[in-house]
Amino acid sequence: MVRRPAGLLRKLGAMCGSELHSLPEGVQRVARHLQASGHPHAPVMLDDAARTAQQAADALGIAVGQIAKSIIFRRKADEVAVLVVTSGDRRVDEKKVDALVGKTGRADADFVKARTGFSIGGVSPVAHATPPVVLIDRELFRFDEIWAAAGHPHAVFKLRPADLEALTGGAPVADVVQPPAA
Repeated sequence: MVRRPAGLLRKLGAMCGSELHSLPEGVQRVARHLQASGHPHAPVMLDDAARTAQQAADALGIAVGQIAKSIIFRRKADEVAVLVVTSGDRRVDEKKVDALVGKTGRADADFVKARTGFSIGGVSPVAHATPPVVLIDRELFRFDEIWAAAGHPHAVFKLRPADLEALTGGAPVADVVQPPAA
């Protein structure tokens, strides 16, 4: 059971109309994608920003590993965005990512915003402006319930790791992280 301080979350509920217009554009896009996909959980707004996995976990009262971080890389061969969705308590191993998708490099804030439509700190694993190459970290499957950014630093949504595969169009699950620190 997730324990949350009173008033910490504002559930957006089933959204089908005017209430969407008062939300940030990125959250609107994510909410529409989730609804169109038949996902049972709408985005929720946090009272405080959750730009890091630790901040999000603290706000939700969950383990940091239950946060599905969306990390964007720039594939060097064609300038395509590569989205790695990883567990919040793990670090991406760029060599493993490169072995799967080709040589990548760091993506700056302008690249992330242009390719995804989201600002760093609120990048959702779904509803990108331009579809990225997606890899899902197998470490997320340690948990029954995870939370991901919903298009804004104050917005998140609940899902199961298997939902990520469906919501991202069958993205592969792979070993893309460094071994945990001892």
